[in-house]
Amino acid sequence: MPTNRQSKAPIYEALKKHGTKRVVRFDVPGHKGGRDNPELTSFLGLECLKIDVNSMKPLDNLCHPISVIKEAEDLASEAFGAAAAFFMVNGTTSAVQAMVMSVCKAGDKIIMPRNVHRSAINVLILCGATPVYVNPGVNNDLGIPLGMSVSDVEKAIKENPDAKAILVNNPTYYGICSDLVKIVELAHKHNMYVLVDEAHGTHFYFGDNMPINAMKAGADMAAISAHKTGGSLTQSSFLLCGERMNADYVRQIINITQTTSASYLLLSSLDLTRKNLALKGKEIFKKSLGYAEYAREEINKIGGYNAFGRELINGNDVYNFDGTKLSVHTRAIGLAGIEVYDILRDEFEIQIELGDIGNILAIVSSGDRAFEVERLIGALAEIKRLYSKDKAGMFEQEYINPFVALAPQQAFYSQKNSVPIDESEGKISGEFVMCYPPGIPILAPGELITRNILDYIAYAKEKGCSLTGPQDMGIERINVVEV
Repeated sequence: MPTNRQSKAPIYEALKKHGTKRVVRFDVPGHKGGRDNPELTSFLGLECLKIDVNSMKPLDNLCHPISVIKEAEDLASEAFGAAAAFFMVNGTTSAVQAMVMSVCKAGDKIIMPRNVHRSAINVLILCGATPVYVNPGVNNDLGIPLGMSVSDVEKAIKENPDAKAILVNNPTYYGICSDLVKIVELAHKHNMYVLVDEAHGTHFYFGDNMPINAMKAGADMAAISAHKTGGSLTQSSFLLCGERMNADYVRQIINITQTTSASYLLLSSLDLTRKNLALKGKEIFKKSLGYAEYAREEINKIGGYNAFGRELINGNDVYNFDGTKLSVHTRAIGLAGIEVYDILRDEFEIQIELGDIGNILAIVSSGDRAFEVERLIGALAEIKRLYSKDKAGMFEQEYINPFVALAPQQAFYSQKNSVPIDESEGKISGEFVMCYPPGIPILAPGELITRNILDYIAYAKEKGCSLTGPQDMGIERINVVEV
């Protein structure tokens, strides 16, 4: 149960108090409470611009908090059941990177699933750690990557007893969870840290009947995208630490890459979001889950779609499923997920989270309204009626096992040649190629470019996926390692 302390919001309260004073602004930001940029002020609102302020003693400093930010972080650690919590304003990308850099240095090994977000591989380029990939399970009917099986993790540990840490997705973008408790037990038994990318799992800490969260499972660190399912502003996140971590050292690592000009808009949104979730989280996520379960049931009644859920649980690479995720397989109606994604936006004015080559994902929250859920269900029924076709010739696999030839840092900083992407088969990639979202690399630096991968990229381009990563924005050429 939340304590009376959780009804406090120290950063928000300090900002409100600051706003009552007639402070003359001879500091940054230069818009001076919005007076210097009337169009921006009209767009965002005067109150928003007035609290877009610089760090000062009454408002504390995120790099070295000693007052209201420190109090807010202490309240967050209590709410999340962590030994320490940090406010992150560079997105969950910076939280994931801080986790890895807190336990790994150049040359160290880290065990991770290959279906990680690009931020996890980017940090390997920054710090020089070497990945030991555990290929996730794959559901061949849905074409999606699953979680890591405990047996595969155990095998990776035995083959790499010198690895420093294991990174786990909890959950994946599609809602799949691995057996986090057993992975933590295995890792700690072998003196390895467990780092959890919990970008899509804020609700695991506050809702009932949710998969286990990282802190409760005994993990050492977790990166939480409060803005994804928690309700804070985009780019604001939490980084949580367990008892085994030196929180003072972790803050030093955070300060290597996090901005020294922290936005108080983002900080106050984290402060108020923590308060809201601590006091009302069970009610909030009960509503979210109810919407998602209703939509899943109704979409499956349409036929042709597969709004998948807990039936995937097998006790292995799908140890649990996040029921708030509304993931829908579309290939049976002859449409790629990205095609349904585009039609929903362009024809029905419905914006969902992602469409890949076989699935769509709608993020459902208590902020939705029942009639909007009905509108999504109705739109999918119309799309099937108007646009469905034979599925012959469709690409069936969302995930392709990689062959790692070089460590990401070595490949990224090597001498490279630019070649037409169609002529790159058999060469080693020197850069990323990925669809965004979800931001899981199809290719990462150091990986062998195969025909399957090139076919996947060509198909994704044809279907309209947003491809990112290479220097060539047209994805016509790719930088390969010079050998």
